[in-house]
Amino acid sequence: MDQNTQDMLAGNPYRPGTPELNKFSHLAHRLCRDYNLTADEDTVERTMIIDRLFPNHAEGIYLQGPIHIDYGRFTTIGKNFYANFNFTILDTCPVMIGDNVMCGPNVSLITAMHPLMYQQRNIRQQADGQFDDVEYGKPITIGDNCWLASNVTICPGVTIGNGCVIGAGTVVTKDIPDNSLVLGVPGKVIRTITEKDRLENYPY
Repeated sequence: MDQNTQDMLAGNPYRPGTPELNKFSHLAHRLCRDYNLTADEDTVERTMIIDRLFPNHAEGIYLQGPIHIDYGRFTTIGKNFYANFNFTILDTCPVMIGDNVMCGPNVSLITAMHPLMYQQRNIRQQADGQFDDVEYGKPITIGDNCWLASNVTICPGVTIGNGCVIGAGTVVTKDIPDNSLVLGVPGKVIRTITEKDRLENYPY
């Protein structure tokens, strides 16, 4: 990887329009398009696409689709991962997803950041003559055995502990400790999930 890509993954300012990053993102976007054109029963084709899109994934991954992934190669996915409709990852910094994680519809994992000041944020002509902006990011980590309900957004730099439930529509902006129930915008820990939450009519 070139220095610009290394800077991106380290969370340092970088340019997203370089030849290497264009190559990586264009491939990921084509693979997403191909995946989104498959049907549920196209298991062989889907597996081949997932293997190319996410080289670092364990067994048991299922993506309902459609999916929208920026790079894919910078995301690591644990075993028995499930994502419902409209799953989005912007992995300009590394995204780490643990084992047995479930995502409802319209879940977004966003590592990309932009300066608040437009003087730094706007696209401009760079020293090499190309028009580009300068961006940065912060990594995301999601622990094992988490459930992210529908329309959840995980913001840059967030670490979610093991065994957490993130309620529908929540925007997570800060780190979350293990076994937390999180609700709201911005997301707040409502309480700890305990043995009292076990459903008595379940088979296990």
